[in-house]
Amino acid sequence: MTGQGLLHMRYISTRGQAPVRDFAGVLLAGLAEDGGLYVPESWPTLTPADWRGLRGLPYAELAARVVQPFIGDSVPFAALQAMCRDAYAGFGHPAVAPLVQLDTGLWTQELFHGPTLAFKDMALQLLGRLFDHVLTARGARVTIVGATSGDTGSAAIEACAGRERVDIVILHPEGRTSEVQRRQMTTIAAANVANIAVAGTFDDCQDLVKAMFADAPFRAEMHLSAVNSINWARIAAQVPYYAAAALALGAPDREVAFAVPSGNFGNVLAAWVARRMGLPIARLVVASNHNDILARFLAANDMSVREVAPSLSPSMDIQVSSNFERLLFEMLGRDGAATADAMARFRAEGRMPIPDAAWKRASAVFHGFRLDDAGTLAEIRRLHDATGYLADPHTAIGIAAARALPGPRGVPMVAMATAHPAKFPDAMEQATGLRPPLPTRLADLYERPETYSRAPNDLAAIEALVRVTVLRNAA
Repeated sequence: MTGQGLLHMRYISTRGQAPVRDFAGVLLAGLAEDGGLYVPESWPTLTPADWRGLRGLPYAELAARVVQPFIGDSVPFAALQAMCRDAYAGFGHPAVAPLVQLDTGLWTQELFHGPTLAFKDMALQLLGRLFDHVLTARGARVTIVGATSGDTGSAAIEACAGRERVDIVILHPEGRTSEVQRRQMTTIAAANVANIAVAGTFDDCQDLVKAMFADAPFRAEMHLSAVNSINWARIAAQVPYYAAAALALGAPDREVAFAVPSGNFGNVLAAWVARRMGLPIARLVVASNHNDILARFLAANDMSVREVAPSLSPSMDIQVSSNFERLLFEMLGRDGAATADAMARFRAEGRMPIPDAAWKRASAVFHGFRLDDAGTLAEIRRLHDATGYLADPHTAIGIAAARALPGPRGVPMVAMATAHPAKFPDAMEQATGLRPPLPTRLADLYERPETYSRAPNDLAAIEALVRVTVLRNAA
């Protein structure tokens, strides 16, 4: 592998009616104009020899080489390498995403050593730098709007705070994140950052973001962009840690399996992309809490919306998983019209009719798992008693899923550790009697002053708050 990659990587919308774009265009656009999500026009693949050549690289160098085929000539490779080195230099572990063995054949990969203690930092620290690079080259400015169920917001704000060419407005469901998650967003004192607490669920917040993108005059006026996993760059930047784990455990000459706590489907989709690129991933387990639409779909082709019920794992309190549309597009043979029709019916009826043949293609690779709050606490306690390891509620569900649905015999299973246990001290104390402390750099988080707005679940009210933020900073 030369590091030069594909010169002209092009992206198409899952709904087939939006302009074809290069990587830089997709980065800035976020959501496609037809309401779809951008995906590569063709999938880059690496040979077994290519993968072997990546073994043993420092994480930043591995990330640059794995992401580069998706970027093409939008960013020079040397600049991408520099951005990756800068993005991961401040992580709290020298391996960036270390593997920890929990049992015979069972590992967890810790993705929470970034500045906000959650896996979202793995992608967003790089995305902040990519935005800077592309916007500076174009002499442009964007307004990033995002919805968060807990972790994306703080990671996006951390990545974008103080950047000259970006305003960022994050919506979170009021009262439905942990206090640590909320404070990590609302205590960042930067003029280009605004937080809005919405009276509703994460799905309501996500709908409001999509509605802002669908409002063409507002989208143009505000120069909207996105850092949610609707932005393809987020997915691309999550592929490297799957590659790192697989290579460390013997790939491409040995299969590996992953169990992934999943809400918006982006994290586990990145694992599927790694598989599509040629890594021998035998099984992907999608781990859900009691908001289990993905588990129900994979078990019985039941993609139907139910009411979102709060849980101990709030980042998974989602019923409409945006990134599922990318997998649906692939399951339907990359038929944009069929994908658009399925999504329209899902929105109208709360149920998505998926042909059995397409469902079987998905369930051959993906397996669903569900664990309620009582089971989550029991798994946190069991794991701590057995190994001394403290897993946050999301990670605990992933580890339980890995134990319940292991890969074929001899295939190592990796459960993704998506958040630091100190982000959920109440749940940890309930399960183990211990309240894990925040790392030193966040030790004063509870004393920092908070700044955020409250708003109803109303598009006009949200757009007015976004406009105020942008116009204030433009003045």
